[in-house]
Amino acid sequence: MARNLDPKCRQCRREGEKLFLKGEKCFSDKCSLEHRAHAPGQHGQKSGARLSDYGVHLRAKQKIRRTYGVLESQFRRTFAEAERRKGQTGENLLQLLEARLDSVAYRMGFGVSRAEARQVVRHNGVLVNGKRVNIPSYTVRPGDIVSLSEGARKQLRVKAAMEAAESRGFPEWITVDLKEGKGTFKAMPMRSELSPTLNEGLVIELYSK
Repeated sequence: MARNLDPKCRQCRREGEKLFLKGEKCFSDKCSLEHRAHAPGQHGQKSGARLSDYGVHLRAKQKIRRTYGVLESQFRRTFAEAERRKGQTGENLLQLLEARLDSVAYRMGFGVSRAEARQVVRHNGVLVNGKRVNIPSYTVRPGDIVSLSEGARKQLRVKAAMEAAESRGFPEWITVDLKEGKGTFKAMPMRSELSPTLNEGLVIELYSK
């Protein structure tokens, strides 16, 4: 199975902000951006470099891709589906990415990062409406109940992830019962509830060229 093997801290430094790819480390002073806020590579510390229009659009797309941990082919398919649906393509795109099972599992605290939540899903640790689903890209629908399997609930890393998520709080579009190890995906998130640093408009312009 294809996956992105680029160092996670390097990806954050390339985008110039925390993408929260390494869980609790991102919330501590051990985060690489706390010490090396410049881009990676031997020319990373040089300032004043101006990106071309294409470069600006590409960076916007890469940032969204890396935030949600999807490959280029997956991202293009998601964009095509967002374009096909009614409403604004950009908002549809972010909603579809948030509705991925690995993303929902992460938001519910089943993993400290999307990568860890994705691993829990792949290892048969997550159920949707009582049925085991091990496909990270599975689209969760409003009203679906997402829960941990009995085995996953006993894992120390999952318990630690849920405790950390509880301390930070959960987004408005989900409800979580930590004692039962399950939650409900209430609705697709509104654009105003998602990160303001993501610029989906530039992605639309990139793919429309």
